[in-house]
Amino acid sequence: MAIVKSKLLKQLSNNYPNFLKRDLEKFTNIILEEIKKALKRGERVELRGFGIFSTNIQKARISRNPKTGEKVNTPEKKTIHFKMSKDLFKKLNNNEE
Repeated sequence: MAIVKSKLLKQLSNNYPNFLKRDLEKFTNIILEEIKKALKRGERVELRGFGIFSTNIQKARISRNPKTGEKVNTPEKKTIHFKMSKDLFKKLNNNEE
């Protein structure tokens, strides 16, 4: 089951009833936009205790269409790489909370 932004906002509003829902939504949108902008600039985003987001450049290459077998030129593109923190790794694998 994936977590979507609406469920995240609902959980935040339950945990922090003193904040208005629209303020929590603005806060969440600002954080996500800043992460997107930093990755677009090629910067690394580190969230302590969670992980690191960075971009990798995938080189241009000649790939193959699996349906027809035809060769296709694939241009260079950026991909996102995520490396989880040791704390998150331990929590996932040792069932800690």
